Amino acid sequence: MTDYQRTLLTGAAGALGTELRKSGTRLGKIVRLSAREACENLAAHEEDAPADLADFDAVSVAVKGCDAIIHMGGQALEGSWETILNANIVGSYNIYEAARQHGVKRIVYASSVHAIGFYERTQTIDGNVPTRPDSLYGVSKTFAENLARYYFDKFGIETVSLRIGSSFPEPTDRRHLITWLSYRDCRQLVEKSLSAPRVGFMVAYGMSNNSEAFWDNRTAAVLGYKPQDSADVYRDKVVAATTQGDPNDPAVRYQGGSFAAAGHFEDQQDK
Repeated sequence: MTDYQRTLLTGAAGALGTELRKSGTRLGKIVRLSAREACENLAAHEEDAPADLADFDAVSVAVKGCDAIIHMGGQALEGSWETILNANIVGSYNIYEAARQHGVKRIVYASSVHAIGFYERTQTIDGNVPTRPDSLYGVSKTFAENLARYYFDKFGIETVSLRIGSSFPEPTDRRHLITWLSYRDCRQLVEKSLSAPRVGFMVAYGMSNNSEAFWDNRTAAVLGYKPQDSADVYRDKVVAATTQGDPNDPAVRYQGGSFAAAGHFEDQQDK
């Protein structure tokens, strides 16, 4: 259990939000759930506060009374500029501004590999490299990371920005063998990000204990994160079911995978 009296979990109805609910009171004595629609099957320590992230008044109501936020909400894939703008950029601003107004102490933000997706797979990077987004979605993640830094430097709100790799029940392609984050490790990483004594503004990578890695993740170790799972368990299965791919294909060349290979989303919608 953390020392937080009430923690807000946005995106509570999504895949990772649903998994994080399994952490129970390790997230806070009371966990307030927020999604666009009402959440179901509330536990005794949970309460519901539906909100559209683009609606500041609704977000402010959800944030009021909380002393920590786990911000998992927003558009989870590439999308139109309007969608990304409202869900991820306006939405993240609303979260941070509501946090400032209501005295929130710490935020754990679900950033993404796609904030640095145009680094080549041959490069090993840490959390201090310049961002290189591979999509509008990735751009929105870099915006929120910079927003988090601003709100720490000016207002003292601490944030751990977790650049999550590929968090699924198990890896299904060869890139996932490098970027996979198990659900169990995801829960641990978020819990450690909440409970670490001081984090300031920190970027850490969301990855399990995979033998191959794009990322130097020493900042996560500072949090006390010790991943329990590894994509290596699935290596033979994944290799047998997939092909290596052309190393010059952007989906293979860059850490962002298919996001780096895809064209501009708006162009695809016009076809």
